[in-house]
Amino acid sequence: MNLWHPGDPLLWQGRDDSAEADNALRLFQTVCVSPHFAPHAQGIALLGFACDEGVRRNQGRTGAADGPQAIRQALANMASHTGHKRLVDMGNIRPEGQDLTAAQQALREAVRACQQKKMRTLVLGGGHETAFGHGAGVLDAFPVEKVAIINLDAHLDLRRAREASSGTPFRQLAELCDAQQRDFRYCCIGVSRAANTMALWDEAAARQVRVIEDLAVLNDFNGQVLPEIARQIAGADRIYLTLDLDVLPAHEMAAVSAPAALGIPLAQLMRIIEPLCRSGKLQAVDLVEFNPRFDSQGMGAKVAARLAWQIAHWWQ
Repeated sequence: MNLWHPGDPLLWQGRDDSAEADNALRLFQTVCVSPHFAPHAQGIALLGFACDEGVRRNQGRTGAADGPQAIRQALANMASHTGHKRLVDMGNIRPEGQDLTAAQQALREAVRACQQKKMRTLVLGGGHETAFGHGAGVLDAFPVEKVAIINLDAHLDLRRAREASSGTPFRQLAELCDAQQRDFRYCCIGVSRAANTMALWDEAAARQVRVIEDLAVLNDFNGQVLPEIARQIAGADRIYLTLDLDVLPAHEMAAVSAPAALGIPLAQLMRIIEPLCRSGKLQAVDLVEFNPRFDSQGMGAKVAARLAWQIAHWWQ
């Protein structure tokens, strides 16, 4: 597997309460760290995409390449409950130099291999360039099925550019869907109108993207968000969920390239994620843009880890 590196078992450490009871366990005691890239039937493949070349190209604050390791460390000491024993640390994809194309292709191939073995994929980014490699792998694995792409994000990331970046992944996925002669089913929830140019809104309209703005999420959750989630679930065979942590308000998540002045609170975000996890159609999830360089108190890592923990716990 190109650009693949095994996971580090030393990251998985925590408090040992096993003397208390047989089930007094934490994730570091139940996760399987695979020494080889060998997808097997069932389970949740935990993959890192240790890359922020796309963020650099998009003129953002770099450092998200260190995100996968920091999130793993924050996950390690969390209690192990239903669903968590399915987690298999399948290591990291790391780019060589500034070759983003090769890194995205390596992630695409790794995801496709896992999905074809009936594993679900939980990818820890990395910048939002993660989404093209991850989403492409899911599309490849299910060539004749309806795949809904749901992005929880302040940004549409449909940018036109000469080269791929963290601002282009959904345009790339749209073009891939065109090439595969399938519908581009893209829904973006939490979008900040202040953070997206009119050109991006025009592109979203031309691509028939379903968009729910941050204000609509905050002011009319039951009227706009829940019906859209139900529509997405009903209309899809498989769902790919990508969660850009800059959708959270800056006071809850400052450790990203572009902190949100408004954002969607964590508790409300959970209300969006839960029905997707329990739908039976959620095939793949990623958490992107976490940047440990701006996480002086370590709280950002805990928020990202709690999201990953909750997704694995709810994942039907």
